[in-house]
Amino acid sequence: MIIKYPFITEKATLALDKNNTLQFMVDMSARKEQIRKAVEEMYNVKVVKVTTQITSRGGKKAIVTLAPENSAEEIASRLGVF
Repeated sequence: MIIKYPFITEKATLALDKNNTLQFMVDMSARKEQIRKAVEEMYNVKVVKVTTQITSRGGKKAIVTLAPENSAEEIASRLGVF
């Protein structure tokens, strides 16, 4: 499983509104292309950009920017975040 769970913090929520991005904790071995494909298939959206970060706790976080025609807020509400 590439995507473990959505990563929701106050900063992630602000980015969701401002930049149309979603954040997920992902498997450490997951590559950006694998993350892009997984998000596109799971949520039926178009992904523009994927960036990854290694967290201070040793996890891997993916920041996924969606195309303008897709709403990150809608996906977040489907996930039960809002």
